[in-house]
Amino acid sequence: MTEQPSTLYAKLLGETAPISWQELQPFFARGALLWVDGAQDLIAVAQAVAENDQAKVAAWLGTGQLKKFDDCRAEDLLHRDPSLWAVVVAPWVLVQERAKAPVMH
Repeated sequence: MTEQPSTLYAKLLGETAPISWQELQPFFARGALLWVDGAQDLIAVAQAVAENDQAKVAAWLGTGQLKKFDDCRAEDLLHRDPSLWAVVVAPWVLVQERAKAPVMH
């Protein structure tokens, strides 16, 4: 077994950053955004896309855990302005809403 997958994972992790919806809008206009469901590991999905793992990507697309942005999602993000994470796997930008920290009382 090679070290390449974990090296790619680490590289993608280092390239993942918080981003605002405003900063992502030009990518949405170009049709280059993919939404990653919050239950998924954003970096693992990015790694599968980067490695062209068609079986994994097709499975996620089939279940809706990975999908292209639509106007409804864009409008929702515009109104809510949540915290987002993004990572670039050219030509795509993969985006995921950051989980909210639990409120401590």
